[in-house]
Amino acid sequence: MKNTCKSSGIGGQAVLEGIMMKNQEVYSIGVRKPDGEIEVNLSTHEGIGNKKLKRIPIIRGVINFVDSLVLGMRCLTFSASFYDEEESQPSKADVLLQKLFKDRAEKLVMGITVAFSIVMAVAIFMVLPYYLADILRQYIVSDTVLAVVEGAIRLLLFISYVLLISRMKDIQRVFQYHGAEHKCINCIETGLELNVENVRVSSKHHKRCGTSFMLIVMVISIFFFIFIRVDSPILRVVFRVALVPVIAGVSYEFIRFAGNSNNIIIRILSLPGMWLQALTTKEPDDDMIEVAIAAVEAVFDWRAYQGRSEEETAIEQDTSLAKEEEQVEAKEPLEEPETSKEQEKAAQAEELMEQEEPEQVEEPMSEQRAESIEEGKQKKELDRFQDIEDILEAKE
Repeated sequence: MKNTCKSSGIGGQAVLEGIMMKNQEVYSIGVRKPDGEIEVNLSTHEGIGNKKLKRIPIIRGVINFVDSLVLGMRCLTFSASFYDEEESQPSKADVLLQKLFKDRAEKLVMGITVAFSIVMAVAIFMVLPYYLADILRQYIVSDTVLAVVEGAIRLLLFISYVLLISRMKDIQRVFQYHGAEHKCINCIETGLELNVENVRVSSKHHKRCGTSFMLIVMVISIFFFIFIRVDSPILRVVFRVALVPVIAGVSYEFIRFAGNSNNIIIRILSLPGMWLQALTTKEPDDDMIEVAIAAVEAVFDWRAYQGRSEEETAIEQDTSLAKEEEQVEAKEPLEEPETSKEQEKAAQAEELMEQEEPEQVEEPMSEQRAESIEEGKQKKELDRFQDIEDILEAKE
């Protein structure tokens, strides 16, 4: 078996009471249902663009960014379906969309939702910081300083947003599942066997996290807007919107490279993103880890990735089964069953009977005397059994 730090190539996302794990075009959604069982749904997602485009640097980052939004929304919808308290009546808009677009209605709604999310994100984290920083233009002459101030406002807005949503109870559980996702990937990529114990002690921070990606977007945008300058206020806004895909593509390349490198410079540059993950990842419980493991094993052969032989795998499985049996035995009650107590009573009675003195051979006697002796023996035996019962009751 090899201990590897090489990227496994898998990624994921926390959803409602579960985790989505993706390996190339195959993805799984593991959800802990209300009855406590784990539901794992396996499917494929080809996404937009062809394979050639997905190999081109920068462009592949834009494609993956949009794909992740679409797939993430789909997975959230699937996980939420297990927790719908009651079937709500479809709205008039839903009925109309179903009539007009039929099977394509769901995809259309998904596309509109993703488009709206992107527009809102650009407006809040790209355009709004520009206008807030522009208020200080009458006090700050340098465009470079203004670009840095704008970037600082952008970071402040993003961190404030994360802090605000992290106070919601449901989001806190999502962040716990986010931690379970990272722990599973780290467990695999450090060469450990994928089980609850090893996942529990693995790190909940990962360099390829989406939180780190968003932070890198904020930082790289500062450098873009320092060097790309125009005099027209309208063009400044247009450039900030138009450059979002390019900034996202460059940020993706950095995250991708960081995930495959152990260089000290890359580790240092990745630290701010890892620190920010302290807000978006929380320590999961064992039930959450079990869901994450189920989702990973549905799409990824971690044993082959780690170079484990069949013999090693068999030994680990036997060891795991033995540990489970030990845990089960440890949980069993220590009280002896009633049948064991009855057997002990019988054994004690037999032991007392064996300790009785042997009968002596006597000379022939009269019939009357023999009957008298026999009655005495019977009375003696009754007294002895009464004594045995008294002894047993005293021991109980």
